[in-house]
Amino acid sequence: MRFVQDIPHPHFRIGLYAWNSKYIVKIEAGPYEQTYKISEMDITEPDEVPAMLDDLFLERVANRFRDMDQDWQETGERNGVM
Repeated sequence: MRFVQDIPHPHFRIGLYAWNSKYIVKIEAGPYEQTYKISEMDITEPDEVPAMLDDLFLERVANRFRDMDQDWQETGERNGVM
């Protein structure tokens, strides 16, 4: 996997990578990660990717991270780990 660029954001670490004819967007928050794959055939330049990360999309990403954290906490509690 080849690193292309960091995409600045105040709350998430966002990295853009290229691999196997796809662009891969990795969004990290604490111990959680979301990955999105985009075919290189769908985007002509990697500079187009940051424009796709609009406010609505990133708000949904944040909600998904909250859900992931809640799921993780709940399974830990159910199984006596946390």
